[in-house]
Amino acid sequence: MNSYQVGGSVRDALLGRARSDRDWVVVGATPEQMIAAGYTPVGRDFPVFLHPVTREEYALARTERKTAPGYHGFAFHAAPDVTLEQDLARRDLTINAMALDESGALIDPFGGAADVRAKVLRHVSDAFAEDPVRILRVARFAARLHAFSVAPATLDLMRKMVDAGEVDALVPERVWQELARGLMEAKPSRLFEVLRDCGALAKLLPEIDRLWGVPQRADAHPEVDTGVHLMLVLDMTARIDAPLPARWAAALHDLGKGTTPRDMWPRHIGHEGRSVELAQAVCDRLRAPSDCRDAALLAAREHGNIHRAVELDATATVRLLERCDALRRSTLFAHVLDACEADWRGRTGHTEDSYEQRARLAVALEAARSIDAGAIAARFSPDAGRRIAQAVHQARIEAVRRALTPP
Repeated sequence: MNSYQVGGSVRDALLGRARSDRDWVVVGATPEQMIAAGYTPVGRDFPVFLHPVTREEYALARTERKTAPGYHGFAFHAAPDVTLEQDLARRDLTINAMALDESGALIDPFGGAADVRAKVLRHVSDAFAEDPVRILRVARFAARLHAFSVAPATLDLMRKMVDAGEVDALVPERVWQELARGLMEAKPSRLFEVLRDCGALAKLLPEIDRLWGVPQRADAHPEVDTGVHLMLVLDMTARIDAPLPARWAAALHDLGKGTTPRDMWPRHIGHEGRSVELAQAVCDRLRAPSDCRDAALLAAREHGNIHRAVELDATATVRLLERCDALRRSTLFAHVLDACEADWRGRTGHTEDSYEQRARLAVALEAARSIDAGAIAARFSPDAGRRIAQAVHQARIEAVRRALTPP
């Protein structure tokens, strides 16, 4: 049997990118031979094994056949007579369909190296159309390799897949997985741009898709178009190295602007409340993790108030901190501040602006947290809950007022 290094590690080596994990394909072996050689079986759908020393994954060369709609509808065939080229032919993109043999020689039957040099994302064969997850993967790779373009023929094939309803068969968990990974790439706007170009965004996230063409006030948003603004915001989340909950919050914070009546444009009065409802629906539909959902809902509701933090007095500031549950959930509040900073700086001509609101709220939060609620409660009878809460609230206001008052 022969082993070949395949996939992402080969691609990233050609790109000059560091990659720690390596995947391998084994040609000419049976599962019994792999086990006898000390490999541990781990695959469920097809034979995958862990190397006895390196613990890297070794998969038997296989082919696949479409048997039903969606990405679960495949029958796999792994046998000693399956060749390396047959295995590579079932992969999504040419840049992922290369291998290295044991001597380090490149095996490239589909022109992946040429597409790396040309910076093109191109499907290997028409079998690409059998798996709708590949639409999401292309969009994700576009976010990672943002200098790469999608080949026209590949984009056309993706459009045909969307028109055929293949995207409708995707399960929420897989959609979320690919969206989350794409959001964490270097240029997350490309994820949404590619999905929009092929029509998949309107199917998967119509709440975001409808933002393009919706105008905003030019004095606040020189870029005007809400969809364009959102892409600037998402790329700013990458620039400030925001974690996933913050990036997801940034993606959903303005959804309500897509439902503003046209006769109100370019103003969007009350869009925050509509954004909360839409963000909740999106998070429920995709089964987003709770930290991402909570950050999205809070950012949708409070981003306008957080932007006005430099104008708020101590009373309004404490109310904002309490509404955001910042005293108990500081990590959640930090995610929301990341999303708000990206929103503020994700505007044409404002990318280098400082976000003074963050520093001011950090000072206020530290002052509010310095109040010993237990010591205050000790001055009251045990049944004076309302009076205790009011006293703690007032003490926080006084502490914040002192902290924010210039010396």
